[in-house]
Amino acid sequence: MNFFEDFALGQVLRHATPRTLTAGDASAYIALTGARHVLHCAEPVARAVGHPACPLDDFLVFNVAFGKTVPDVSYNAIANLGYADVRFVAPVYAGDTLACESSVIGLKENSNGKSGVVYVRSVARNQESREVLSWIRWVMVARRSPGTAPSPTVPTLPSEVPAASLAVPKFLRALALSSEATGGKRHWDDYASGEVIDHPGRMTVEEADHMSATRLYQNPASVHFDADNGFGKRLVYGGHVISLCRALSHDGLENAFAVAAIHAGTHANPTFGGDVLGCRHVVTALDKIPGRRDVGALRLRMLGVKNQRVEDLPPIARGERNPAVVLDLDYSVLMPRRQ
Repeated sequence: MNFFEDFALGQVLRHATPRTLTAGDASAYIALTGARHVLHCAEPVARAVGHPACPLDDFLVFNVAFGKTVPDVSYNAIANLGYADVRFVAPVYAGDTLACESSVIGLKENSNGKSGVVYVRSVARNQESREVLSWIRWVMVARRSPGTAPSPTVPTLPSEVPAASLAVPKFLRALALSSEATGGKRHWDDYASGEVIDHPGRMTVEEADHMSATRLYQNPASVHFDADNGFGKRLVYGGHVISLCRALSHDGLENAFAVAAIHAGTHANPTFGGDVLGCRHVVTALDKIPGRRDVGALRLRMLGVKNQRVEDLPPIARGERNPAVVLDLDYSVLMPRRQ
């Protein structure tokens, strides 16, 4: 359980307790988030597009991999600050076992001397040592006691994952994904840059649900379970907020069958039990995948909104803060193209 002064630039942390994911984990994830993207739900549909079985939801994989890193990186975190260069490299299926390691790539003490920001690059690999996921994140971590701080090193973070670097399985037959199965008729070509999608659903974050989900991800950070944390109430794990917003986005993005990358993201405000979440997406780009005419990448800005109807949210500029916005995520999804 590291404090800020326990980290060193270049340090490699090999995280304990590899995790074999199961169909039971997939079902629990659906129960706790309401996720209903079809490839994670219907094996005949998954096989039709080329998968050997239902792939696990990308954010279930992300949250479980993230949870592996928490005891070493962010158990003593005050806040998880942001993400960059998140790459979903290969599908994960029930029965696969994930193991993770992280490298410290930056350190910067805060001016109050009570905490600092730790930057890490983390990698998740399956039982065949194949990389399935990688990401950079930075987190504010408490100091154990005042002392001498290392010289600040803030890494230069990539602004995006280039479309040419997005991983699309060679076996994928995107055009086999039928609108009857997904419930939506819009393909990649039917969206426009600048389009705003206010998803109709809303979801109350129940205390029992968000803590159960965080336990599913094996994330032991006490800030999510103990109200004696500076907020006076339990903080909802930010990755679970992402999962809930992704689930809400199904209505309007029905054919977004996979998450390809997260370019950047921040948890702009805290979320607590009892908050009601809604989701807005803004289409920021339509990126072609080199060598593929059947699938494209839709680049999106996901805004998670609490305790306010999304249709009442004014336009939010990049970097602008709004007390109702709890999540601001720049990411890309894969979607079939029209021929």
